[in-house]
Amino acid sequence: MPSTFAAFFVHVFTATGAGLGLAALIAAVERRWTVMFWCLGAALFVDGIDGTMARRLQVAERLPRWSGDTLDLVVDFVTYVFVPAYAIFAGGLLPQWFALPGGILIVVTGALYFCDREMKTQDHYFRGFPALWNAVAFYLFLLKPAPWLAAVAIILLGALTFMPFKFLHPFRVKRLRLMTLTALAVWCVLGAVALLHDLAAGPWITAGLVAIALYFVGVGLTDQWTTDDRPAA
Repeated sequence: MPSTFAAFFVHVFTATGAGLGLAALIAAVERRWTVMFWCLGAALFVDGIDGTMARRLQVAERLPRWSGDTLDLVVDFVTYVFVPAYAIFAGGLLPQWFALPGGILIVVTGALYFCDREMKTQDHYFRGFPALWNAVAFYLFLLKPAPWLAAVAIILLGALTFMPFKFLHPFRVKRLRLMTLTALAVWCVLGAVALLHDLAAGPWITAGLVAIALYFVGVGLTDQWTTDDRPAA
C-alpha cells in the first residue's frame, strides 16, 4: 500500500514543473533560447510521467485535499503557454507591431482552453488546438519563418483552439499508439540534437521534426469524428 508521503511526493514532483518554468522564463529574459527549451523539455518530461505515478500511488484517494488536476493545469499553463508566449513576443519572430498583441492572443486563448471542461473527447483526443505553444515556439525558432507568416500561424492556431477537430494525445489515444510513441521518441532525440546545435542542426534534422509534427496533426484529422466522441467525463 503506497504511503501518504509517497503520494504527496508526486504532487511535489508535478510542482517542480513550475520551477522549471521559472528557470525557462529567466533564460528567455536573458535571450538564452536553447537553455529555455531545455528547461521546457524537462518540464514536458515531468508532465509526461507524473500522471502515471499518481495513478499507481493512488494519489487522489490518499490525498483528497490536494487536487492533482488543478496543480497540473497551473503548471501546464506556465510551461505550455506563458513562457512560450513571452519567448515568441521577445524573440523577434513576429512583426514588431504584432509582437505584444500576438503574445496576448496566446495567453488569453491558452487560459480559456485550460478551463474548458470539454477539452478532451471520450476517446482521449484533445478537442481543438491544445495550447501547445511550447511546441509552436520551438518550431518558430527552428524554422525562422518570415515574421508575417509567423503572425498568420499565431492567429490561425489561436482560432483553432476553439474548433471541434481532434488533436492527438500521445499517451492516451489507443489508435496507432505504438507508432505514436515511436514517433514521440524519435522527436525527442531529434529535438535534443537540434538544441545541441543551437537550433541549427541542418535540413535532415529539421525535416524529421517537421514530418513528425505533421504526423501528430494528421492522426487526429484522419480519425473519423463520431457521435461517440462526446466530451470526456
